Amino acid sequence: MPGKAQKSSLIDQIVVIETNVDDQSAEITAWVMDQLLATGALDVFLTPILMKKGRPATKITVLSTIEQQSTLTQLLLQQSTTFGVRSYLVDRQKLSRDFIEVETEWGIVKAKRGFSNDSVTKIVPEYEDCRRLAEANQVPLRTVYETVIQEIKLDENQSIDS
Repeated sequence: MPGKAQKSSLIDQIVVIETNVDDQSAEITAWVMDQLLATGALDVFLTPILMKKGRPATKITVLSTIEQQSTLTQLLLQQSTTFGVRSYLVDRQKLSRDFIEVETEWGIVKAKRGFSNDSVTKIVPEYEDCRRLAEANQVPLRTVYETVIQEIKLDENQSIDS
């Protein structure tokens, strides 16, 4: 495992695109969400809301790069029941990150490391790798996650001691 990396947090700007829908089926909402992600949305999330007169609705929120804003807005307007969307620019601060491979008794798992002030502040095993190994080896998913974290800590301690 590589030693301490020289990394810090990153700041950029993204666009938040949102709309409220109260006349759209859950199936269409799921379809629209999938299409937005497949088209390049950074993330899409749904929030249950109450609109005027107590009508239940869903707020669809899309996180987008500035370059993808127009494409994703058009997709929302064409494939959902909305008649309009709101969008606004926001600052985003995120940790620098890299990916490492961690060897476990069940196989290799990719993990994402987040850095702040040149130090590792977060380590997150990749879900799909952990799920695949848990299913293939009939062990709890939680056990795979914990093992990956433990292996990373062991590797870091060995690097420090060397």
